[in-house]
Amino acid sequence: MNIKRETVVLVAILITVITVLPALIVVPFSNAASESVDLNETEDIELEVGDQPTVQVMRSSSEKVEEVPLEEYVVSVVAAEVPASFELEAIKAQALAARTYITQILVDSGDDPEYHVTDTVEHQVYKNLDELRSAWGVDYSWKINKIKQAVQETQGQIITYSGNPITAQFFSTSNGYTENAEDYWQNEIPYLKMVNSPWDKQSPEYLEQQIIPREEVIQKLGLDSNAITVSNTVRTESDRIKEITISGKTFTGRDVRELLGLRSNDFTIEEKGDHIIFTTKGYGHGVGMSQYGANGMAEEGKSYQEIVKHYYQGVEISSIQDVMGSLRAMK
Repeated sequence: MNIKRETVVLVAILITVITVLPALIVVPFSNAASESVDLNETEDIELEVGDQPTVQVMRSSSEKVEEVPLEEYVVSVVAAEVPASFELEAIKAQALAARTYITQILVDSGDDPEYHVTDTVEHQVYKNLDELRSAWGVDYSWKINKIKQAVQETQGQIITYSGNPITAQFFSTSNGYTENAEDYWQNEIPYLKMVNSPWDKQSPEYLEQQIIPREEVIQKLGLDSNAITVSNTVRTESDRIKEITISGKTFTGRDVRELLGLRSNDFTIEEKGDHIIFTTKGYGHGVGMSQYGANGMAEEGKSYQEIVKHYYQGVEISSIQDVMGSLRAMK
């Protein structure tokens, strides 16, 4: 009887050791892992706002002005302008461009403007945090935290030329080279010069075919003939179309791009039945920093400082405090 009782006790102890001990070992590590995921994915980084200018944004949907602290404005612009999947250094470069762009507007805005910027491509695309949360859904936390990290790690930094904020133009994808400002806008800007950007060839936006009905092309270009003939094509240093004659009428490449809604002014024209095929390289005006080019540089290990100084020639990275005295929007 005693032997049986001892055997039962021993078996019970062994069962307890086998079942309970592994759980005691695993649970602490399981909790630690889940806490790490929660911290990184569900808790938003708090942006240090401090004493900074306020940006007045005219919202296109409500036609009301939204007042936003400058660094929060930069977060919303960067989040709307580039994918959060981009390399962190590329996002930092975009943060500098966005901050510099709005800083120049604030400096030039006068004492009491109705608003500083719109939320569209007329200035910089802007979406507030609620709009981003709705658009990103379950990905919101990691995406906004990555954007906030880029903004916070470059906080207060702007791009200057001869001590003044630059016109920080940027666009999606080049044709392999950026464009001289004077070849697109006719006014020369010393830091907006053509540079090579071979990384753009990996962009999903690099090559595109746009098929447009012949009648639509004739109507939008104001042509007198049904026959589409092309002659006297002049290209810029970056191989974009500077001037082109279509059916006897001469246009700039920019004119054709804007009238027909083409992605780029580096295009070729081909007739196919009652349609005209425009094959474009790149996406955007091509002046300043290429966003996909910046990401390509970051993938090769380049810093945001190197990216910025590649696309904006002869510039410096300065503190916004250097021009703070001119910011009349300071609260």
